Amino acid sequence: MNNHSANEPAAQGKPRPQTLTDLFVSFTLLALQGFGGVMAVVQQELVEKKKWLTQEEFIEDWAVAQIMPGPNVVNLSIILGGRYFGLPGALTAFAGILTMPLLLVLIIAILYAPYAHHPSVAHALRAMGAVAAGLILATGVRLIAALKRNPLGPRVCTALSALCFVGVALLRLPLIYPLFGLGFVACVMAYRKLAA
Repeated sequence: MNNHSANEPAAQGKPRPQTLTDLFVSFTLLALQGFGGVMAVVQQELVEKKKWLTQEEFIEDWAVAQIMPGPNVVNLSIILGGRYFGLPGALTAFAGILTMPLLLVLIIAILYAPYAHHPSVAHALRAMGAVAAGLILATGVRLIAALKRNPLGPRVCTALSALCFVGVALLRLPLIYPLFGLGFVACVMAYRKLAA
């Protein structure tokens, strides 16, 4: 099965990573760009620049990555690495997405420690949160177009999104409840629509 899925994109002429080195370097460069709103960077790199995924494929794979334990982008790298090169690909993509950020975080932690309690540093870090929120919002807006081809249709998707926003942002529910509650409802609705 791995061989079939690895050869399928090439057979269709769809862009894909050519080697394990290409996969490793691509995810390393992706990781080095992913400060704050990593979803925006991932979507831009994998869908718009490299064209390894369509918008619809990205949304589906990102949804799977979100329900798995661990960081979403790491899960996505494992999914894509495994799809193209099996277990060696999954491990290579995993190493690519984590190696440089791990080294950078260790270096930054050492450099940051003496200035951690300085008020200017704290304010600067809070300001970065606004930028990350803007990146996530911009990505969400770009992905709206893919909802037109969603089996549930744009109205139902918008209603589910609004319910999720109300649950998380206004009612302050832990993310697990909207994720699995609304996610389960969406899966059942989509299954029934596709089965009809």
